[in-house]
Amino acid sequence: MNTPEIQIDQYDQEHIHKTLADFILQRREQPDLFAWCKPFYESVQYQHSIGHHKYRRVMLSANGNRVIVEDQHTGKPREMIMMGSNSYLGLNNHPKVKAAALEAIEKYGVGAGSPPHFSGYYDLHRELEKNLSILKGAEDTIIYPSGYATNVGIISCFLGPKDTIILDKLAHASIIDGALLSGAKITTFRHNDMESLERVLIQTKKGQGDRLVVVEGVYSMDGDIAPLRDIYELVKKHGAKLMVDEAHATGVLGKTGKGSPEHFGLEGKIDLVMGTFSKSLGGLGGFVSAKKEVVCYLRYFSRAYFFAASPTPVQVAAQNAAVQVLMTEPQWHQRLWENIRYFHSELRKRHFDIERTQTAITPIVIGDTIKMREVTKFLDEKGIFVNPVPYPAVPRKKDRLRLSLSALHTREDLDTVLAALDEAEERFHFAKNPDEVERKEH
Repeated sequence: MNTPEIQIDQYDQEHIHKTLADFILQRREQPDLFAWCKPFYESVQYQHSIGHHKYRRVMLSANGNRVIVEDQHTGKPREMIMMGSNSYLGLNNHPKVKAAALEAIEKYGVGAGSPPHFSGYYDLHRELEKNLSILKGAEDTIIYPSGYATNVGIISCFLGPKDTIILDKLAHASIIDGALLSGAKITTFRHNDMESLERVLIQTKKGQGDRLVVVEGVYSMDGDIAPLRDIYELVKKHGAKLMVDEAHATGVLGKTGKGSPEHFGLEGKIDLVMGTFSKSLGGLGGFVSAKKEVVCYLRYFSRAYFFAASPTPVQVAAQNAAVQVLMTEPQWHQRLWENIRYFHSELRKRHFDIERTQTAITPIVIGDTIKMREVTKFLDEKGIFVNPVPYPAVPRKKDRLRLSLSALHTREDLDTVLAALDEAEERFHFAKNPDEVERKEH
């Protein structure tokens, strides 16, 4: 249990309004590396004391449609409806996935013991590479310890100072960090805007180096889909290369859940298809599928791969089973989309601002950091687990609740959440979708 270490009366009303943005500005003004740490720590403790800090809640059960959580103030366990997990298909607790992990523990123990080039490469790793290549319609696949390491490892390996990386403005932090580490020239285009992308491609004509366009199949904060077919055609037209981050698309998009390339009929055509195990596949790690010579190069020159210990046999066995379940049990993908269609339809009827979402990720824009905290606290007390996302993780005035749908959610779960959101909106009057409100008034 997180117990506040300070007294509330030590603080004036101004502390309630401290946000992450305040400390970003404070850090920039301080020459001392750690000068901002103590006031930030005190602010976090204060947020705990008034029930506004809803991060690092302690889980006491497997992530499912309902979970047992340790109450932050009483320390007692209580059941909540889980609307904050990225396990879109519920495979983290699937019997076949757990059985595979248990079998691997008995045979291999818990650790790989080494990076893959030395003694850390098992038959399980080879099997998973083959299965992922089939899933993504690629010649070969390389596995990394995490999704973050995958993006950093790919981009920093292939690009250098003579090259240009072209990013969607909403690119994930791991993509941005990989670009910064590479030393390449970085430019952006407006989110999902094809005219903007083409202008950038024309302005950055291929010179001494190459160009890599990086997009996400599904964007993690708005839940919208990249128009991958249009992007692919523009990239090929202008002689660049294309990488798609499938973290939130694998298991969600496509007729059978194989991801964006399947959804747009581009299997085997994208230069670099990156994915993670920590979302629909219910585990931990990352991968990239590509041509065999591209994967071979990464294995020997990607520092995030050969300087890191291999993913454990337990993890890899579980992911092998999860991929098999994805390919052989289509009901989970179907149930997820039944829930997406129902929940989004009900939210739109109520005129909530859910941005451009088209997938399991469901933002509900509140528009104000303090009000977002109050709404999250209210829902927490109602037994609804949602993730609050403030600036700078999202643009200013776009502070939001980020809800994630699962194949495991029942209609009763979703109706309970909708009723709680209705009550929260009535109490706190957070922003409605302006387009929907305008249509209603006319």
